[in-house]
Amino acid sequence: MKHRQIRQVMSREVVTVTPDTPLKRIAELFARNDISGVPVVGTKGTVLGVVSESDLVFRQTEESGRRRPWHRRSPMGPRGPHGRAGARTAGQLMTSPAVAIGPESTVADAARTMAGHRVERLPVVDEERRLMGIVTRSDLLSVFRRPDADLRAEVVVNTLWLDPHMVDVVVRDGVVTLSGTLERRSEAAIALRLAGSVDGVVGVVDELDYREDDSRTQPTEQALHGVAGDWLRKL
Repeated sequence: MKHRQIRQVMSREVVTVTPDTPLKRIAELFARNDISGVPVVGTKGTVLGVVSESDLVFRQTEESGRRRPWHRRSPMGPRGPHGRAGARTAGQLMTSPAVAIGPESTVADAARTMAGHRVERLPVVDEERRLMGIVTRSDLLSVFRRPDADLRAEVVVNTLWLDPHMVDVVVRDGVVTLSGTLERRSEAAIALRLAGSVDGVVGVVDELDYREDDSRTQPTEQALHGVAGDWLRKL
């Protein structure tokens, strides 16, 4: 089972800045392009860092705090005491190194990376960290906008090892219903797991029956035999 890769959902047209770009220019780019972050790239297209709306807000807050000594604030920023309060350019304000991801990574990988680092976007880079695109949370959510017909087609392809006359696949509002009678219980478990692994599927309804309950047998004896066993070893 292969999830969608980042190259399939990323945006290839990316608004970027250089380390010398003034912060005012960055704020203008945010407003003009309706974005909330930009990669900072070097002369060879390598990603040096990222500047986000949060960085600009933090910088402004720190600047205000310096002007008002009584204003409570943390004495240490990401670049040391008042480090970002005096920033004037992208290079001085950016978060570096940037949290990035490769084009061969999956949508699930990107989601975990965003959650783990609490970021809303990831530059997509090659092996030399040259910018290839950008992926946002909105891009990841696009898999849930896939038509039911597309989801059904992918579920069917993923269960081709089963006799098509034995299982029926229905998809409605992203929910997959599998029905029919299979030879073994282990096959039903695999089919359900594969259906739920398709990007965009929000739920799986089990209406499958089986002729033989092999759940108590050893995997090497029965459940791992045949084509179904091959699929199980790949998961």
